[in-house]
Amino acid sequence: MSARAGFTSFQNSTRDDWQLIGAEFVGFAKGLPDRVIAHLRLLEGDYGGFPIDRYAHSLQTATRALRDGRDEEYVVCALLHDIGDTLATFNHPDVAAAILKPFVSEADHWMVQHHGIFQGYYFFHHLGLDRDLREQYADSPHYERTAEFCELYDSPAFDPAYANLPLSEFEPMLRRVLAKPRNSIYGKALEPAEMPAQQPA
Repeated sequence: MSARAGFTSFQNSTRDDWQLIGAEFVGFAKGLPDRVIAHLRLLEGDYGGFPIDRYAHSLQTATRALRDGRDEEYVVCALLHDIGDTLATFNHPDVAAAILKPFVSEADHWMVQHHGIFQGYYFFHHLGLDRDLREQYADSPHYERTAEFCELYDSPAFDPAYANLPLSEFEPMLRRVLAKPRNSIYGKALEPAEMPAQQPA
């Protein structure tokens, strides 16, 4: 069993406690890609009435984006955009956006977080909802990017005959994108500790 901090409340924790916790955090953080991949695989076999399961839809969305020449960050966003389906039935885009937020640009984060409303343009009217709900974001600098994502990659990615690339094709880029956070208060915890300057002999 690894060492554990001795406090019972944050108020009486010590620097030594947090150095111990920080060391554990670094190792745990490195396993994030594996945990994300495992959770993505939970979508396999989950059809929800759709023509293909949610796992195949995720692969197909990412495959379409990759074949269209999108950069790695964008493709990873396409791969993970529906990863929240298993836990967040009523707000799945928020889960994907939360996972990706530390690692991606503001534009890509916004695109993932709002894709559910933008995707509704193609079917909300069949459910008695307003298909133009996305227009509330007409002034956003990310409006066109998100509308394009839905039109080109998310909306058409339900084709059982489409030749999806396997997850193994996307795994290396997913690991690269999730390797280092750039938008997190905890990012510094992953940086190597500074070594004291060596004193001259």
